[in-house]
Amino acid sequence: MKTAALDIFVCPGCKGTLDLRTVARDGREVLEGSLTCRGCGAEYAVTRGVPRFVDRSAYAASFGFQWNWFRTVQLDSVNGTAESERTLYNTTGWTGEDYRGRLVLDAGVGAGRFAEIVAKKGGQVVGVDLTTAVDAAYANVGRSDRVHLAQADIFAMPFRDDTFDLAFSIGVLHHTPNPRMAFARVAATVKLRGGLAVYLYALFGPAHYFVDTIRAVTTRLPPKLMLALSTAAIPLYYVYRVPLLGKVLHLVCPISLHANWRWRWLDTFDSYTPRYQWKLLYPEVFRWFKECGFGEIEIFDEAIRMRGTKAGPSVIPSRSVSTVEIVHAGGIRRGVERGNGDDSD
Repeated sequence: MKTAALDIFVCPGCKGTLDLRTVARDGREVLEGSLTCRGCGAEYAVTRGVPRFVDRSAYAASFGFQWNWFRTVQLDSVNGTAESERTLYNTTGWTGEDYRGRLVLDAGVGAGRFAEIVAKKGGQVVGVDLTTAVDAAYANVGRSDRVHLAQADIFAMPFRDDTFDLAFSIGVLHHTPNPRMAFARVAATVKLRGGLAVYLYALFGPAHYFVDTIRAVTTRLPPKLMLALSTAAIPLYYVYRVPLLGKVLHLVCPISLHANWRWRWLDTFDSYTPRYQWKLLYPEVFRWFKECGFGEIEIFDEAIRMRGTKAGPSVIPSRSVSTVEIVHAGGIRRGVERGNGDDSD
């Protein structure tokens, strides 16, 4: 953590100013210490270079395991491709000029693949993640002068409203208990005339029935066992590429067909382990943008990739809105979760 982050982070509970106590540091980086709220007195630890505004991963624990195991697989600087940069552009439509000199929120930073790109393009990026994936992100990009990281809940982020010039959440909101609420929380942090972009799983075709049925089992298995089982995608790739047979297999039991075997292993693990995996409809997500005060809404190719510009105040729904109410009233048509609703894992 850099002391400059004190201009950005606030108490997630009362939005009060935070005071930093440093125990150990390495140059600009505060490695160990604590943050104390001037308003309510709440204290948050800084460990391994990252401020911790939550003390457990709750419903998303599999991602902490995932991104620390596959820490560098999707980093363009390591794999020698521009795949993450293309994914970011295809989701947001923003160029280097849009990022330069801007304060940017990466909501669900994972191992830092997109934060790395924004920082290289001259933006100052703040990445948050509920899980220990932030440790992978810190190892990858955390010491960059333009990167700030925090372990925090997307439903209680350590920022005041209207903080960021740009915000994006790529492949994250559909893994939360309440995607609509999560979207609204991210939207609230965007400044007037600022931009917000998201990528979400779309509901189309019959394939989701099969994968959701399988997930009812796989989400209950230990992550290490699923890591081993997911290696089957590495050789099966060649079988799934057989005409006709591959289409049938991919319908009944989808796996990643990425050409890189490590990425294929990662994506298959990612498909079958998260507790929540909602599939949504374009009109529903479009309404989210409108309800949160965004205009100039643009839709991009491939699944649900959408962005908008904030034209008015966000309207954050009550926390009392339940997942069941969203399924019936909000248009989310399909989702599978593990367990009985408690977040004890």
